[in-house]
Amino acid sequence: MSTELQRYSLNGETMGTRYTALFYAGAGMDTDEVGRSLACAVARVDQQMSIWKPDSDLNRLNSAPELQWVSAPKELVAVLAAALRVSEQSGGAFDIAVGDLVEAWGFGCGEKPVTQPPLGTLSPHVRPSASAGLVVDRQRNQVRKRGPLNLNLNGIAKGFGVDELARCLEGFGITCYLVGIDGEMRAGDLKPDAQPWKVAIEKPCRGVREVMGVMELSKAAIATSGDYRHWVDVKGQSYAHTMNPATGAPACNSLVAVTVVASSCMLADAWATALLVLGETEGPRLAQERGMDALFVLRDADQFKEISIVGGQLQTQIQTH
Repeated sequence: MSTELQRYSLNGETMGTRYTALFYAGAGMDTDEVGRSLACAVARVDQQMSIWKPDSDLNRLNSAPELQWVSAPKELVAVLAAALRVSEQSGGAFDIAVGDLVEAWGFGCGEKPVTQPPLGTLSPHVRPSASAGLVVDRQRNQVRKRGPLNLNLNGIAKGFGVDELARCLEGFGITCYLVGIDGEMRAGDLKPDAQPWKVAIEKPCRGVREVMGVMELSKAAIATSGDYRHWVDVKGQSYAHTMNPATGAPACNSLVAVTVVASSCMLADAWATALLVLGETEGPRLAQERGMDALFVLRDADQFKEISIVGGQLQTQIQTH
């Protein structure tokens, strides 16, 4: 009996973009069943965590009265708990209570045009953080807000969706795979030829899609946060979509992109956001302190400067055009 594995490719729409699944399995695999399961997995994440779906579980939590326990799906509760951990570990650089900032700067559901920088109520001194204002009970799958919070999971939900794609394939006994949602990727075992999966790292240039480099993955996940995909121009100044909770405004530093490799795509996604917010000095410092694998890309005049950290050790500082 032949044990040769066959390569399969499935994809579909989710979260305003597309998901992909490349995997190796035995010949005759029922890809229709696998495809339906993958689609259901990401649809469930979207229904729970989207700010664009009025009836999502996240929006239900956002509109719930303060101090009232709200039952939530276990997946959403797990993501909220993980977000609070990364927030604590990053000194508050990652904060999911930035929904009001996202809306005010024109990156939310309405995508309203911004003609001048929002001020006043967005001050970090009057806005509660998720760490201070959210209580998560994982045993009972319940959540309670201590005060007014506008939660936004855009910095972690997509990564969790990738993890759900991986869990879906593993449920079918498939361990050799590469799954992704719009650039956030997770790899399983090495390919049948014993080679790792190759993942392209995008050059952080606005308006173009070019490859800056390639990373090899197996049994790991990768995610990138940057300022080159979504931004607004206000009075001649460009502002990216990643919010800095400490300032109540979009992150403003020399970093243009941060790529993180981690055990799960959820964590890679959240940490890429946190390190981008921390900036070109504190970001690499914390990555080294925590023993992380991360690539920082800085804008230096008309060039890019790369800082690579592997296992918490500074590996390279390279100038690239």
